[in-house]
Amino acid sequence: MKSAAAEARTASIFEPVETGHCFCGEIAARMTGEPFWICFDHDDDCRRASGAPLMVWIGYRPDQLDFTKAQPARFSATEGVVRTFCARCGTTIGYDDARLSGETYLSIGFMDQPERFIPTAHAFWSERLPWLELADSLDRVEGFTRPRNPAASHPAGCAASDP
Repeated sequence: MKSAAAEARTASIFEPVETGHCFCGEIAARMTGEPFWICFDHDDDCRRASGAPLMVWIGYRPDQLDFTKAQPARFSATEGVVRTFCARCGTTIGYDDARLSGETYLSIGFMDQPERFIPTAHAFWSERLPWLELADSLDRVEGFTRPRNPAASHPAGCAASDP
């Protein structure tokens, strides 16, 4: 009979493992299992925070994510939303939103094999840059593609597009 530890090791052999790192290599991570969500994000806050014309966010559960080197720096301009980045090179790592309990989101630019992560929809479609043309057939959503907990903090005056 296998021990619980041996069974856990056997089960984890069959789970996909992804890795990611920042531009300078200071921050690295290992993600175990499938992400639960992958989406294009066209909102202004994410565009401004990342410096990119749009973002692709990849959703994992916190227990699927293990930072294997240094921990990312944290920044919050909106109550309840914490963005992470490399303090050395500035790479966008991800974000956590208090309204999305038990979920963490990583930037596709942080992933070592970004081609494996295929988005399933476009969030904040009406905020996309007018010169950006995308010929896919994915759903174009005007707001969030993940339901937020309305009881969690989102102060008056903050844009509904925080991430």
